[in-house]
Amino acid sequence: MADRYRSRLIDVSTGWVESVYDITAKCTAFLHEEAGKADGLLNVFVPHATAGVAVIETGAGSDDDLLAALQDLLPADDRWQHRHGSPGHGRDHVLPALVPPHATLPVVRGRLELGTWQSVVLVDTNRDNPRRKVRLTFLG
Repeated sequence: MADRYRSRLIDVSTGWVESVYDITAKCTAFLHEEAGKADGLLNVFVPHATAGVAVIETGAGSDDDLLAALQDLLPADDRWQHRHGSPGHGRDHVLPALVPPHATLPVVRGRLELGTWQSVVLVDTNRDNPRRKVRLTFLG
């Protein structure tokens, strides 16, 4: 049985353009406040049908490469059955099948265990929704 269960909903402003938004600092701040020196798991969950969570390198072009790959796989055109919203919005609803809306990450002694170049990111291709919620949950 876990000694600690802490959860918080945070707001993220992704803007009106497709984005890979780094939330690592928000995850780290949450753990600093809620995990103490405990070992456990951090679950990051986006309660939206058109966004996902990924662990990737940022700042060296990988975030732009991810958006380009998603454009290739899920073009914003009129092929999609789901047609409300801006043109090609149906592809935003397919995104979570490729970039899931969650990630569960190890926490050791209160610190997020990521590789040297890894970051936790919110992937948002939906230009119709500039504000997102992210649920951070520590179980330790």
